[in-house]
Amino acid sequence: MLIPSIDLMAGKIVQLVQGERKKLEFDNFDYWIDRFAPYPIVQVIDLDAARGCGDNRLLVKRLVGELACQVGGGIRDLETAQELLRLGARKVIIGSALMAEGRINQERARALADALPKSALMFALDSRGGRVAIDGWRRQTTVTAFDMIRELEPFCESFLYTHIDTEGLMGGIPMETVRAIRIATTRHLAVAGGITEQQEVDSLAALGIDAVVGMALYAGRLRG
Repeated sequence: MLIPSIDLMAGKIVQLVQGERKKLEFDNFDYWIDRFAPYPIVQVIDLDAARGCGDNRLLVKRLVGELACQVGGGIRDLETAQELLRLGARKVIIGSALMAEGRINQERARALADALPKSALMFALDSRGGRVAIDGWRRQTTVTAFDMIRELEPFCESFLYTHIDTEGLMGGIPMETVRAIRIATTRHLAVAGGITEQQEVDSLAALGIDAVVGMALYAGRLRG
């Protein structure tokens, strides 16, 4: 399944290259909402909230009211997760909150799983150079995506793996890495990071993996 991604920054839809350089920017929300409405689910990420420099909460509220969404970015406590689910989000994507002082915060994962439906929990595995990056991808850890899967799999229904090294470059996602992640977990899996061609989407679907796509959709390289 193809999942369109809506990344929010300063009140606009943006697309960044490797999470750093802004390449595309849009403020025609009606167009993209209409465009993505037929999809079973759309991913919405509040980049400002992820980086701790404000938020786009009103836009997130609008999007979850008009689209079926999995929502991430700056969800660091139970109350925020619960609020988003009450507003209509189908899933909440948790990343940075699963790390504490350089280690995997299994206690936080367990607390979230105890308080929320496991089906609503998607844990983020954002990887740069083989190591997980947190706080809007601005802080590198020594933990790998495989470490996180091993410790956190009991507490969620799905994982979102993002290959930051290829994100936004429209050069494809490394399938050997994706296959290794698929083998490592029995949970539902979605991946992102440079997916550009329909053939990639089809290959991922054959592995039981959803393809999260941003740049290629906005740039017209992939129609979905």
